[in-house]
Amino acid sequence: MSATPALPLIPLPESKAGELSRLVEGLDASALWWLSGYAAGLASQPGGVARAVSAALAREPVNLPRLSVVYGSQTGNAKRLAEQFARTAETAGLQVRLLRADAYPTRELKNERLLVVVISTQGDGDPPDDARGFVEFVLGKRAPQLAELKFGVLGLGDSSYPKFCEIGRLLDERLAELGASRLLDRAEADVDFDRVARPWAERALQVAREQLKAHAPLATVTPLRPAAAAAGWTREKPFSAEVIANQRLTGRGSDKDIRHIELSLEGASLHYEPGDALGLWPRNPPALVDAVLETLQLDGNAPVSVDELTQPLRLWLSEHRELTRLSRPLLAQHAALAGSADLNRLLSPEHSAQLQKILADYQIIDLLRSWPASWSAEELVAALRPLTPRLYSIASSRSVVGDEAHLTVAHVAYEAFGSTHWGAASHYLASREEAARVPVFIEHNERFRLPRDSSRDVIMIGPGTGVAPFRGFVQERAATGAAGRNWLLFGNPHFRSDFLYQTEWQEALKKGSLNRLDLAFSRDQAEKIYVQHRLAEHGAELYRWLENGAHLYVCGDATRMARDVHEALIEVAVSHGGKSREDAVEYVNQLQQQGRYARDVY
Repeated sequence: MSATPALPLIPLPESKAGELSRLVEGLDASALWWLSGYAAGLASQPGGVARAVSAALAREPVNLPRLSVVYGSQTGNAKRLAEQFARTAETAGLQVRLLRADAYPTRELKNERLLVVVISTQGDGDPPDDARGFVEFVLGKRAPQLAELKFGVLGLGDSSYPKFCEIGRLLDERLAELGASRLLDRAEADVDFDRVARPWAERALQVAREQLKAHAPLATVTPLRPAAAAAGWTREKPFSAEVIANQRLTGRGSDKDIRHIELSLEGASLHYEPGDALGLWPRNPPALVDAVLETLQLDGNAPVSVDELTQPLRLWLSEHRELTRLSRPLLAQHAALAGSADLNRLLSPEHSAQLQKILADYQIIDLLRSWPASWSAEELVAALRPLTPRLYSIASSRSVVGDEAHLTVAHVAYEAFGSTHWGAASHYLASREEAARVPVFIEHNERFRLPRDSSRDVIMIGPGTGVAPFRGFVQERAATGAAGRNWLLFGNPHFRSDFLYQTEWQEALKKGSLNRLDLAFSRDQAEKIYVQHRLAEHGAELYRWLENGAHLYVCGDATRMARDVHEALIEVAVSHGGKSREDAVEYVNQLQQQGRYARDVY
């Protein structure tokens, strides 16, 4: 654990300053904000601290029942919903504690009386990285009986994946199996999560209040947590950032079009740290919007009213509705309109593999062309999912670039079913010329941070565009004079055309800001070589770095690369740590729990 930062000059006796330092040791940001608000509240009370504390204790029952809100979040949506729910519950007079799943003390689960879990599902039914330990505990043999617990689960997911909200379902069923009672039925929210999450949260709060009233009077004190100052630019109110550079990184002959994008944040007062992401509100390609209108023979200028908002159909399809990702609910509705036995057959459980292939390979335009159906403009807009922001790991450090944010973007553009297909956000960015503006916001990622102790070594594994955050890491470590060593493992198909930021890495090696660089170009030889093979090849050195306290980071594809790297780490612990398979798994899990193994995968 890193030492607590030295206290600035403050009007406190030395003994009190020491007590304060010990008090804040280990507290997270939420607890520190609470403490600052509490202190501010005491300062504003007439009669001094003692009187204010006595009054607060007199007003609030010492054994007031508590609502615990636990969240597991990969991209920030579950975290945001949990924070909103906790704030609303606290304002309503409930005693609330909000915890990220990896900070939840599982030994306390047996004593919980009221629990709300907000958790997302990733990829093929996986938990978020920050919830792996919590999920394993609840689903495992060590979980206690919970006859006195009342709980609610809000699951988040993407219905285009076969195991939609799988983790929420597993936790909900397991808690009930352990004897707990549901406050209300589990809710499963798709990417347009507000439609499900908002009414569920309102009902959950109502039921929680009723439960707490049955055990003790609600507190009537003013919540001590200060209201957070609203950021100038947010997800709901993005900043219009100017494009100041749009350069292709891949060379001639590459199968990939990967761009280096530089955006100006001047005047926005947007702050980020290495490891954070930039959220982008995309626009659908105009050619795709035209194709949908032409296929359905709809008028793009026709006004359409949905959810009390009226605007032209073309604007709905361009800026507010998802066109590049097909979902199961839309496919089911289209099957009904088309009267297609083939499509309806795909929706049955025995054809789940075929359904998943359709969801993965087809865009909405392919569905409309392959199985014609008649849609009205209003039906179409109501059925399509809202267009959601995309997150890109920031590939820069503010210590070096100032009021800019750099991105590494793989432009998705390919031919399928007789026409060009695009990724909404990547095409939107790749087609922006210099001086164009794009709507952005900062998505903080507290789980993917450089070590506080700058003398710690850092191992970075980032093939393809997964290298993006590590460009920011290396810039930051060089700018701040970090004493720890930096080791980067990068992979892509070809050395000659796909070596992203090659000159920067070579310069960093010369300057000593990068101490080691291992490369895996998978198609440059008969046998395919990936970053996980380099980990195995240098396993002895890797294990020595980890044993000496190094932090390890992985960024990139979740479905294959991240799993293969995780397995390679386990094998390294077996081969070079002399551990059994079971002990090696626990060793890697411990690295995650200690915050020394972090992943930003998608």
